[in-house]
Amino acid sequence: MNGKQRNAAPLWVVAIDIVTINAAMGLAYLFRYRLQWFVDVVFDAPFSAYLPFCALFTVFVPLVLWLEQAYIHWRGRIWLDQVFQIVTAVAITLVLALALAFAFRPLVYSRLLLLEAGLFMVALISIGRAVALAIQAHQRRRGIGVRRIVIVGAGEVGRRVMRTLVARPDLGYHIVGYVDDNPDKGEGGLGRIKGLGDLDKLPKIIDTENVDEVIITLPWTYQRRILSILRECERRHVAARLVPDLFQMSLSHVEVSDLGGVPLIEVQEIAFSKTALIVKRAMDVVGAILALLFGWPLFLLIALAIKRDSPGPVLFLQERVGKEYKRFTIYKFRSMRVGAENELEVLKEAAEHTDVTFKMRDDPRMTRVGRFLRRFSMDELPQVINVLKGDMSLVGPRPPIPAEVEQYQPWHLKRLAVPPGMTGMWQVSGRSELTFDEMVLLDLYYIEHWSPWLDLAIILRTLPKVLLGDGAY
Repeated sequence: MNGKQRNAAPLWVVAIDIVTINAAMGLAYLFRYRLQWFVDVVFDAPFSAYLPFCALFTVFVPLVLWLEQAYIHWRGRIWLDQVFQIVTAVAITLVLALALAFAFRPLVYSRLLLLEAGLFMVALISIGRAVALAIQAHQRRRGIGVRRIVIVGAGEVGRRVMRTLVARPDLGYHIVGYVDDNPDKGEGGLGRIKGLGDLDKLPKIIDTENVDEVIITLPWTYQRRILSILRECERRHVAARLVPDLFQMSLSHVEVSDLGGVPLIEVQEIAFSKTALIVKRAMDVVGAILALLFGWPLFLLIALAIKRDSPGPVLFLQERVGKEYKRFTIYKFRSMRVGAENELEVLKEAAEHTDVTFKMRDDPRMTRVGRFLRRFSMDELPQVINVLKGDMSLVGPRPPIPAEVEQYQPWHLKRLAVPPGMTGMWQVSGRSELTFDEMVLLDLYYIEHWSPWLDLAIILRTLPKVLLGDGAY
């Protein structure tokens, strides 16, 4: 099976498209001739008069989608991208249908019906794609259609591949582990992604771990090793793909331009542009103001519950590290007894905790109300004040304490390039169940792929996670 076949849409997706195209034509006929929406019908017409148009849309909409490679590059294509392709395909076919109708002037035809059919097609095919993606996501959670991969190389490029796959489970990949000749990288692991040893162990790993694919992220200076790995994969009938490491692209955004016809590549460090920061700040201010306007009764109830439950202040203030190492005071509802921070070192020793961040499922320092607040992340609500002050954003990396930053490895520090957030990729991808390395991988993926739509998607995905208390403690 070649790469295109591995990433192609299953045939039943094409079948769903064809069914919804014809259903859209039927709905348009119903609204135009039977319900008579928008314009009264002067001359009635049978549905059979529109069968040529049905055939035209049935053939050309899937054809345009195929030409746009919507069916070929299916794996990993997000729903919104697919909607844009659907709009393009339907619009092109609609223009063609109107042109043919103008040229041949059939006895019966309604431009309004064709326009309604186009709108119904966009809606129904988009809904069909959402259903198809949901079906595939359910199958992949059960292990159906998931490809087992090994990553060769644990440098910056390799970690970019890892964080993309961790952040995008919809791609349908399971990382068996990675290999690297550097002993510090090849052993141990990054979170739950296992280090499997040096490159020489790859053939054995392929044989014993039922590997479907190998992704090679080695520098081009490893040319002979890369060729050797490719031959080993070919010999074992395992797919192998290369990730270019030009100018350490995993650290940067790359923009291609030209200078009088000469192609130029501009490399920029990963960070938000000035325009992005303005847009993000506007979203933060509006969101924080709305949260305060509609949430103040809840804030008041929580404050009263805390005062009634245990002695001490309502708010817990703590120093955190924000964008570019700037320190600020974070506001949270107090969920532990007074003086809980003084007991931290004892708890760390008892828990034998080795991660950068300290997390304990049944922390004895929590109060009764605090346990409830932590369960549903309500202790973090006062952080909207930090958002209004500009210390934080609604969405971003988790704000660390200074002691955690002191333990960071160099690649961890890149998460401090942007403002921290009340929620983020870590919040919607496992929360407290994630290891610190996995959290950082998700943060860096967020920084590299930021858009207003991504922030909105994370906020919408946070709501059910919080309401269900999923992964929080």
